[in-house]
Amino acid sequence: MTAEHGDRVRNVTVRGITARVSVRPGVGSYTDQPPLLLCNGIGISFEALQPLVDRLHPDRGVVRFDVPGVGGSALPPLPYPIAGLASWVTALMARLGHRRFDVLGLSWGGGLAQQLAVQAPRRVRRVVLVATGTGTLMVPAHPRVLKIMSTPRRHRDPAYAALVAPQIYGGSMRTDPGLGAALLHGATRSGPKRGYYYQLAAMVGWTSLPFLGLLRQPTLVMGGDDDPIIPVANPKMQAALIPHSQLHIYHGGHLAILTEADELAPIIDVFLDAPGIDGTSLNEENPG
Repeated sequence: MTAEHGDRVRNVTVRGITARVSVRPGVGSYTDQPPLLLCNGIGISFEALQPLVDRLHPDRGVVRFDVPGVGGSALPPLPYPIAGLASWVTALMARLGHRRFDVLGLSWGGGLAQQLAVQAPRRVRRVVLVATGTGTLMVPAHPRVLKIMSTPRRHRDPAYAALVAPQIYGGSMRTDPGLGAALLHGATRSGPKRGYYYQLAAMVGWTSLPFLGLLRQPTLVMGGDDDPIIPVANPKMQAALIPHSQLHIYHGGHLAILTEADELAPIIDVFLDAPGIDGTSLNEENPG
């Protein structure tokens, strides 16, 4: 099966859970480079990331997947901890033939990306954290924002999504709230409600603060100056704690990586293609 933009979409079963996966193979000079694994926000399928994929270098290998219980991936029999999901994702990438990869995490997916980086340091080469925090120990959003985020209603009701988009996403959605509804309800699939609550439960009690100083991967931390869900103090704190990090604060809201991808995707490409911290090129880095 082939997606509209040429990505190959298929179902892959790992540890008894069948996941829907999209793979865009690397081309040309990117053939031998690790692919970029994209970890999505909460409650939405990988199609939501298409605006970003379209503006990354067209030859870059990209892997997307639906979290178990979301989109087209099967609902797991029980809730899972984030460490368990990170182990499953590492096994998924190995099943796809990628024992080494870069990872980009957006929002909820940024927590998964941080866990992958510390849990599988020989597998994860570079990390991009976008509009994400450090879990239970972070500068929190306003309670009214957290209340909206506590249910999957915005993923199931386009009118409600447009209503709350300015309040929870900020940025360009303050003047064009229909962008929020379009991103959440365009070509995306939400999956069962239980999948959303499993994602919420996975982060209960989790925080990356104790281990951020242990990360050895080059890391790009990106955050918006008008993000109601992740106040800008959070990416600044992450960048201060991660040893080999770069910080990029952009003018925009929580989903600017999608709505303003033409501006932000090139920054990601430059980071991923830059020489390694030891002075070697990316193709020459030792996978360990």
